[in-house]
Amino acid sequence: MRDETPPKKRGYQVPKFRPLATGKCPNCTTHVRFEGVSAKFAGGPWQQMIAQLEIEAPSQGVNPIEAITLSTAACPDCGALILTVEARESGFGASELGVEYVTWPLRAARPVPPEVPEHVRGDYSEAALVLNLSPKASAALSRRCLQAVLREAGGANQHDLSKQIDAVFPILPTYIGESVDAIRNIGNFAAHPLKDTASNQILDVEPGEAEWNLEVLEMLFDFYYVQPAQTQKKKAALDAKLASAGKPPMKSPPP
Repeated sequence: MRDETPPKKRGYQVPKFRPLATGKCPNCTTHVRFEGVSAKFAGGPWQQMIAQLEIEAPSQGVNPIEAITLSTAACPDCGALILTVEARESGFGASELGVEYVTWPLRAARPVPPEVPEHVRGDYSEAALVLNLSPKASAALSRRCLQAVLREAGGANQHDLSKQIDAVFPILPTYIGESVDAIRNIGNFAAHPLKDTASNQILDVEPGEAEWNLEVLEMLFDFYYVQPAQTQKKKAALDAKLASAGKPPMKSPPP
């Protein structure tokens, strides 16, 4: 006999990417209210606005029925489609608690400034690519990327991440320093002492924590790579103007 208890009482979790829900678009990362989409079904020319499509496998005796829910939405800002799949069990004895995966887009639109070195950009882009599929893997890649940035751009030559954070904390702007320092608490830092020395260790993290790692890296990209490059470009343009007027170039600050 099929369990007819309302989904809410069985612990069913409504997918977060659905029409009329608000959240951050995985395509453009803008905070929006999602819209419905138009679907065309095979065998018929008609279209209709849909939000969810539930699919169930045939029941085998008293075993739970394997089921998936396809959820669709669209971003009103960038116009891109969002498709999520929630896999779960239904039927007698099943909990109805599922795991939601974003199957489209495959990655968030997280452009990396051209001033960022290629090897750093590669780790960051891969961490963004697997964010929806595996937050744990994304966090491990972004921590490795963070260590490279702190060592190469921040001058933190320590071998473990915690000491690198201590080294750069006093020289970073307050809002960036506090954000970098907060990474210590991502993935239950205190419960995993090896996380200090093994930045690419795979540890449990929440999806929001893995995304926070990427946002902190974006702050550091701007501070260590983008702003210095823009300042140098402006200085070069001003020096050229001074030279054309027969004046000496600007003085550089002491190291």
